[in-house]
Amino acid sequence: MWERPGREPTVLLCHATGFHARCWDAVTDHIGGQRSIAMDMRGHGRSSKPEPPIPWRTFGEDVAAVVKGLGLRGAIAVGHSMGGHSIALAASLMPDAFRELILADPVILPESHYRGAMTEPHFARKRRNRWSSWQEMRDRLSGRPPFDAWDEQVLDDYCEHGLLPAPDGDGFVLACPPDIEGAIYEHSQARESNIYAEIAKVTVPVTVIRSPRPFAPGPPTDMLASPTAPDLASRFAKGEDILVEYSHFIPMEAPEYIADQILRRLPSGSGV
Repeated sequence: MWERPGREPTVLLCHATGFHARCWDAVTDHIGGQRSIAMDMRGHGRSSKPEPPIPWRTFGEDVAAVVKGLGLRGAIAVGHSMGGHSIALAASLMPDAFRELILADPVILPESHYRGAMTEPHFARKRRNRWSSWQEMRDRLSGRPPFDAWDEQVLDDYCEHGLLPAPDGDGFVLACPPDIEGAIYEHSQARESNIYAEIAKVTVPVTVIRSPRPFAPGPPTDMLASPTAPDLASRFAKGEDILVEYSHFIPMEAPEYIADQILRRLPSGSGV
């Protein structure tokens, strides 16, 4: 978990599969003196690395547990991709914790897609998992899609904080092991990942921000496409739907846009 002290209400940020808390630094830089807390989700960043698979509901339950432990009330929650799924579930479990949710292209699929976990390994399991330095990782990724469209600071933070010392002392390894990342993707369409019953219980305002790039059923191979159900906002009691020109990686491509969405939702007098 990464915290910046500041004014209330707290802004809680949850990252996508394969990412980590410090990917939000460029966003929190733009919201000034607001208290912000970014989580390293289970299996990611500096959090524990359990044996996969990790059920998707576990991430939402983890967010709820952190919220309870911190005693958060009336926070603004921001989640990208898997983080959006997690925040939506946590909001149903801790109804007083949040005043508003911002879901950036959340992995909440059309309900008909929840047919069962994938039977074939996801390509994320084949990610390169050994680096001499974060600078080598950045040089390797820079200029390649999807990283070529990312904000420069986000790419720096993703690489610098996305590696851990290798257990054998030889260089660095990914802070989200490829087997964990792959297993999460493989279970995104599992029946138990369907949280529409919980979504119906969320009463706070929810803004769904999504990419217009269409997502096809089956194994996710186009990582730029939006996995978000087009009608998701209407499934919340107070949902708003916003289409943007970015890909699925909205916070990486446009951190200032996400920061602006947060600032607009702060109570009068609390923002910068």
